Amino acid sequence: MTEHSPPSRILILATGGTIAGQMNARSASGYDAGNVSVQDLLHHVPNLPETADIHAEQIASIGSQNMNDALWFALARRIMQAFEQEDFDAAVIIHGTDTLEETAFFLQHVIKSQKPVILTGAMRPGGAPGADGPVNISHALKVAASPKARERGVMVVFNETIYDARTVSKINTSEVNAFKSVNGGPAGYVDTDRVYFVTPAAPPVPLFSLPEHESLPCVDIIYAHSNMDDRLICHALADGVKGIVLAGIGDGNASDTALAALDRAVAQGVHVIRASRVGSGLVKRNIEVSDDIRGFNVSCDLSPHKARILLQLLIASKTTSASAIRQAFEGGYL
Repeated sequence: MTEHSPPSRILILATGGTIAGQMNARSASGYDAGNVSVQDLLHHVPNLPETADIHAEQIASIGSQNMNDALWFALARRIMQAFEQEDFDAAVIIHGTDTLEETAFFLQHVIKSQKPVILTGAMRPGGAPGADGPVNISHALKVAASPKARERGVMVVFNETIYDARTVSKINTSEVNAFKSVNGGPAGYVDTDRVYFVTPAAPPVPLFSLPEHESLPCVDIIYAHSNMDDRLICHALADGVKGIVLAGIGDGNASDTALAALDRAVAQGVHVIRASRVGSGLVKRNIEVSDDIRGFNVSCDLSPHKARILLQLLIASKTTSASAIRQAFEGGYL
């Protein structure tokens, strides 16, 4: 059954990425990201919602490896302005896939609106065999136009699947089914005929105001491995970081030497979050590491890169007590 009555206005914000890439002669599958404008992209999109007023803007033209705080702030401010002052009913962000999940997670925690924000991209640039960008944009617009998407906040639409911002992760370097909801399942699906959700909306998340400056506090991710020493942790402390996220082995563990360095970090007022490099599963308190004694917190279900963003937002909002940080990471999810 085809859905009717889409929102009257959808804002598209383009940032570049593979979806806006052009093939080059570097290799058989080589391309340069971010070279195609959003207006040119939309010319190739099938099944645009006929009754929706689609307004497109080019925010950036980059590969998402170059996504940064200033662009995050620009996206957040533009969306909030569009929702509050210009009567847009939804926003779609065209984005490179490498950091798409990080942008989605950031926006989930700063957009104070129940109107849907949909991120999408592509694994194959325009001109490549089986280019997936046009249909992904079409599906993203279809989800944005659906009344069912309201009150679900920020989502990712990719390869006919809808993911919520907290659980979505890129899990493949090159295949078109590159995303998965880790530690959960998809929120729903979209095809030519309809949008349907198979899970309830995700629990509410902490919401933060954007800091006055165009950057977030410095939080480093330290990757654990066998024969790990404390050099990277010591360098991070010398650089004046405000927080450290350990991408730990197993359930967020590290060598005795590294843990001792993290103890020194806590003693210096640096916040430490134990996460895992594994890719799925929860990091729980006090399993192999005495978090209560050491003053560490754990990432719960969050990947190291999402844990970093949440810690940055907490520090920027001056939410710095160990108990408040613990609640922000664990509240509603354990």
